Amino acid sequence: MRIFLTLLLALAPLSAAEPILLRGAVVHPVSGPDIPEGAVLVRDGKIAEVGAHISVPKGARVIELKGLHIYPGMIDSATELGLSEIGAVREMNDISDLGLFKPQLRASAAVNPASEHIPVTRANGITSVITSPGGGIIAGQSVLMHLNGWTMEDMAVRAPVAIRMEYPHVQMPGRFGGGEAPGRVSAYTEAKKRYEQQVRELNDFMESARRYGQAKATPGPDFETDLRLEAMLPVLDGKLPLLIRAEKEKTIKEAIAFADKQKVHMILERGAEAWKVAAELKAHDIPVILPPTLRLPDEEDDPYDKPFSVPGELYKAGVKFAFASFGPGSEDNPRNLPYQAAAAVGFGLPVEEALKAVTLYPAQIWGVGGELGSIEKGKWADLIVTDGDPLETRTEIKQVFIKGQSVDLENKHHRLYEKYLTR
Repeated sequence: MRIFLTLLLALAPLSAAEPILLRGAVVHPVSGPDIPEGAVLVRDGKIAEVGAHISVPKGARVIELKGLHIYPGMIDSATELGLSEIGAVREMNDISDLGLFKPQLRASAAVNPASEHIPVTRANGITSVITSPGGGIIAGQSVLMHLNGWTMEDMAVRAPVAIRMEYPHVQMPGRFGGGEAPGRVSAYTEAKKRYEQQVRELNDFMESARRYGQAKATPGPDFETDLRLEAMLPVLDGKLPLLIRAEKEKTIKEAIAFADKQKVHMILERGAEAWKVAAELKAHDIPVILPPTLRLPDEEDDPYDKPFSVPGELYKAGVKFAFASFGPGSEDNPRNLPYQAAAAVGFGLPVEEALKAVTLYPAQIWGVGGELGSIEKGKWADLIVTDGDPLETRTEIKQVFIKGQSVDLENKHHRLYEKYLTR
């Protein structure tokens, strides 16, 4: 009997972690006014109270933060984090697979929780990211994950959070300079044929998924499960958004028309020329995941500051958007996300909107506005403690909490700095 009781005690769930009271700092909820000398009570991984005066609960651990600031953790809305370790080494990249239509592929199944990029990213205040597969037309299922945990079960916030696709466009095989004009015309003709074929295949695939859903509703004896078509049903039912990559004005308009025809909820990814179709995006309530602002203009005749001014233009047009890094190994490291947002402030984007575009707005765009993105009661306690504005390069991240758990800020960049500092 004694052995039996011992086993029961060993198997019983552990008691909840002690409450944590962060107090004395300036609290920036993002969703409301700042609270000077405010406090945030964390219990069971979530925010239990926020305010100017909070009594210390029995057994709570108090962390004094006078002179510091508390912000919600930032969210990077487009990364390859956990799928790509060293871009130049093929074996260390699990981003794409063969085929044009692969909605059944799950990024969550391929993420490496031990990736060195994860601690580097969260050390600069990013606590959640969207990680997406690539390749083909419909690439697979994106995942929204916390940047802390031993397994994907620990890390996943939404899996899947969207199905990612790239809308077909006329893609020339390379830049042509010098050669004969007939050769360029021929290359364009072939590229246009490929584009038209891919558009037909895309529409046929969507129709096949719709018919599959109808057949599944009243399955006959010959009905067989098709994992590719099965994965599309939540999109067709409006339960899961379609994250569509489109950059040029023409392609964006075609993607909007496609989403409207298919009656699916669209999120525009990249949208380098989204500013040209801002009115259409606003009318269809389509949010945009913007590419990095710290880049060269996309076209030779674009103004030098076009990448910096696009966020401000979308803001004035009433289009909701979020910033993203599209890294690592693509264009920028996710740790630079706050500086991508800051770069737009000098070109028409209000500073409070820049902060929301890496916190509250991405949470709302991805359907988790009730769980992440601001410091409010009931949300996950994803918090960063700083000595200043997190969008400024001189600001230091002092502490990071993910789901109420204090996270070690040690990372590879810091280890290399210490190594070569003392050589």
